[in-house]
Amino acid sequence: MDCIQASRSSRREWLRLSAGALLSLGLWPGCARFAGNGRGGAFSFVALNDTHYQSPQCGPWFERVAQSIKSLQPQPEFCLVVGDLSDHGTAAELGAMRDALRSFGLPFHSVIGNHDYAGPADRRPYEALFPRRLNYHFEHRGWRFIGLDSSEGTKYELTLVQPPTLQWLDATLPKLERAQPTVLFTHFPLGDGLRMRPLNADAVLARLLEFNLVAVFNGHFHGFTERVVGRTVLTTNRCCAISRDNHDGTRERGYFLCKVSAGGIQREFVEVRTG
Repeated sequence: MDCIQASRSSRREWLRLSAGALLSLGLWPGCARFAGNGRGGAFSFVALNDTHYQSPQCGPWFERVAQSIKSLQPQPEFCLVVGDLSDHGTAAELGAMRDALRSFGLPFHSVIGNHDYAGPADRRPYEALFPRRLNYHFEHRGWRFIGLDSSEGTKYELTLVQPPTLQWLDATLPKLERAQPTVLFTHFPLGDGLRMRPLNADAVLARLLEFNLVAVFNGHFHGFTERVVGRTVLTTNRCCAISRDNHDGTRERGYFLCKVSAGGIQREFVEVRTG
């Protein structure tokens, strides 16, 4: 069912359905309400996931990543880092990854992943080195970007997005403009049917059903996936790491170059060779 068909349904009918049901039907209320509104300016950004900084060999790898990003024309305006910046959540690993991100020459916005915990419930190194980077939002050229903590400590599967994140959404979303083009980024995948998807992923998505949600960037699953729901695209990507393999068996490593215009995002995978 496409956006035109979806627009014939009433808001009440949409809200009777769970987020999972809407996903399975290819519906997203915001796609019908705000399609073609032309909001937001043109720019580009890059999105990385699962960098897993853990050893000396990671330094030269991220020098190559930095060179790749700096070669892009026009230059991207910022970088999203979608969790698992480190491998063991130590201050040494996270500090080295922060320095690598600074070498890109771009503002960067991260969310925490399960590998960014130093222990089952210890995220102190991450919070010290990446302050105010758990649940937050920012605006760029008329677009709204929302970063969420989707982790449950060091657990990697059968997880739940924790109550503080849901409470933050409940307190924050009513203050935001629903028609504004919006991008969500979390570490754990939110696309329907994906491996290692949080058990309550629908509880996150349901809170955004009436928003003009254009794109969702996720990590954790090292591999390309795409779920298209009306005008909303939910993706994961291959890892941007020298220290880890892809879960889908592919060998490419790299990042997304995202070109934004006319209320949409064109996404391109940029490979960075390992040697």
